[in-house]
Amino acid sequence: MASSWQSVRIDQSEMPLYASLPESGGPVPGIVVVHGQSGLENFIKDTTHMFALQGYAAVAPNLYHRDGKDCKDDNSTRKARLRDPSIIKDIEGAIGFLKNHPRVDSGKLGIIGFCMGGRLVYLMSAANKDLKAGVMFYGSGTMVPFGEGPTPFERTREINCPIQGHFGEEDKNPSPHDMRKLDTELSKFGKEHEFHSYAGAAHAFCNTGREPVMLVCIIPKAAVVAYHLNKIDNELPKH
Repeated sequence: MASSWQSVRIDQSEMPLYASLPESGGPVPGIVVVHGQSGLENFIKDTTHMFALQGYAAVAPNLYHRDGKDCKDDNSTRKARLRDPSIIKDIEGAIGFLKNHPRVDSGKLGIIGFCMGGRLVYLMSAANKDLKAGVMFYGSGTMVPFGEGPTPFERTREINCPIQGHFGEEDKNPSPHDMRKLDTELSKFGKEHEFHSYAGAAHAFCNTGREPVMLVCIIPKAAVVAYHLNKIDNELPKH
């Protein structure tokens, strides 16, 4: 496995990307890993490592890049400045990086996100047609807009790819009620999806940067890998 910092230019700003790829081989499927409010922390980097070890190219964009390198604001303040149109540009930049990478199969692209990043999985599954699979972990705020425009929830009819969701039964945002509402809306529009809910799990139960870590996170991490293997590797036409 090889990891490195890369960048793409978005709106006159250099957006850092943390990229991890298998040591050799290709072309391989590509996965965008989207961080939550905590930013591009070690947990997100470790997730890209996990995918690279499974044979995927994984890239994590820093969505706070417009704040500049010297920004001292806390993460909740930085998150409050984010706007959906700019986020879409940022993640499309990460998708473009994968599409143009010589070791990535541009027809096999997926996305995974945690907390705020889970929300953005839902958003990007509607906003981008290159994605073939999306996995959201405890995606908070799907029914709230970042700035003007529709919420991710309101764009459900536009979703272009299967979605898998992982939720904690003790979570408050998203709550079990939120999960059921998402499930109903996806079913209403005939969108392929599967949701998993874990007893005793609160928010961020899979984040290895926090203590204690719920052991249940082992289950969804394994499920994510299997999901991408099935949805990207097996269901898409072979090239």
